[in-house]
Amino acid sequence: MSITSELFIIIIINVVSAGVFIGGLAMSIKFIELQIKRLEEKQDKHNSLIERMAIVEQSTKSAHHRIDSIEGNLL
Repeated sequence: MSITSELFIIIIINVVSAGVFIGGLAMSIKFIELQIKRLEEKQDKHNSLIERMAIVEQSTKSAHHRIDSIEGNLL
């Protein structure tokens, strides 16, 4: 049984089509991974800001207590 040229061409086209599909899928996965990495970086910056703001709020609260005690001593 010999492979005719038409069957050979069909096989080649299917292999190329599968390769293009798999390549496109791999590129899509890499793009999604890149977007997730960017979102994680933004989330890390946001979390860092929240942590710093909590420290600032504690410091402000402490400063207000000190000011209130100084005002109490002056009166």
